[in-house]
Amino acid sequence: MKNSEYRKRRKKLMDMLGDDSIAILPAAPEKIRNRDVTFRYRPDSDFFYLTAFAEPEAVLALIPGRSQGEFILFCRERDPEQEVWHGSRAGLEGACNDYGANDAYPITDMDDILPGLLENRERIYYTMGNDIAFDQRVVGWVNRVRGKIRTGVHAPEEFISLNHILHDMRLYKSRHEVSKLRDAATISAKAHVRAMKACRPGMMEYQVEAELLHEFMRRGAFSAAYPSIVGSGVNSCVLHYIDNTREMKDGDILLIDAGAEYEGYASDVTRTFPVSGRFSDHQRAVYEIVLAAQLAAIDAVKPGNHWNQPHDSAVEVLTEGLVALGILKGSAQTLIEKEDYKRYFMHKTGHWLGMDVHDVGDYKLGDEWRMLEPGMALTVEPGLYFPPQKGLAKKWWNIGVRIEDDVLVTKSGHEVLSRDAPKSIPEIEALMAANR
Repeated sequence: MKNSEYRKRRKKLMDMLGDDSIAILPAAPEKIRNRDVTFRYRPDSDFFYLTAFAEPEAVLALIPGRSQGEFILFCRERDPEQEVWHGSRAGLEGACNDYGANDAYPITDMDDILPGLLENRERIYYTMGNDIAFDQRVVGWVNRVRGKIRTGVHAPEEFISLNHILHDMRLYKSRHEVSKLRDAATISAKAHVRAMKACRPGMMEYQVEAELLHEFMRRGAFSAAYPSIVGSGVNSCVLHYIDNTREMKDGDILLIDAGAEYEGYASDVTRTFPVSGRFSDHQRAVYEIVLAAQLAAIDAVKPGNHWNQPHDSAVEVLTEGLVALGILKGSAQTLIEKEDYKRYFMHKTGHWLGMDVHDVGDYKLGDEWRMLEPGMALTVEPGLYFPPQKGLAKKWWNIGVRIEDDVLVTKSGHEVLSRDAPKSIPEIEALMAANR
């Protein structure tokens, strides 16, 4: 079943590449954390999308129409001594039997073998610029083939980035992928509920982060999809605040932007709630505007609407709300045209979601916003942020509110994948009161 999913992806890609081509895609290198300690390994998303192979030191070659086999994997050989220290490896046999490779070769032999695979191919699909050292190896292989021109072989003449074709494929999620996104969002929702239950004045922000990570791990999500944002008080107004070191005070608002990564798929969920368990009047007023904007934006997620329509819907509601609060003066339409709302809402309303939290895929085709289609997944995350500033009444200071959900475009409209995380004021206050 698993191999079937990845085999379909490779076939679809090779059908688009066409005969006389070769695609080369290296795995991500291991990264040093400090001295001789590496970060926990996370495979490159493009590589993993096509192979399911999660080991470092590997390179994929796809060769459409090759009679001896189209899917070639270069990887580490089995090594009992190393495996005692670092765990088992698939090895060459596992690459074929477990991952469906037609042929597998030692990664140490790649410089000898891969140039031969380039012979008489017209095009190389390979994305330059991600790894300069590997770029140089690819150029070196091509030059070696060019050096054999008198023997009757020819080298590829075209270099084409693999990104555009592959990333467009990744934009449309299969049933398997939707299942993983749904699982990741459900785990994240449970983590946000846990954080609401645990939150108390006097706690440190990192203690709430620990609750999130605990829930991720206990449900099989071994990593957050990105560094968790746990910002209270003034920190709720810092969009990508990740220090999480402040003591939370009674009367603070707490903004948590945190999502689990589950089996290679990301979630991205934000909830904002009062540390004390009860919204103040001013926090409530801001929150209700942001929630209304988010609901309007989610309603705009459906086939036939373009990418920016959810953002346009959110901006309209937010701007009208800022006028109603007296924070902005004038006609909402004029304020939108002048982009005056950007003082308090300075980011877009969402982004693509998938294997990467800011997933791949074009937002525009030519000069036009892309149309939403079934299988696309995105976030919807409007917000308002009021750090201390001249001209803003002090009653609004240090209120930062963002509400974010993961949304799948369906044939009939949309599905909110992260719907299990409470976001209405009555739901949040009841949940927190029940756990005091």
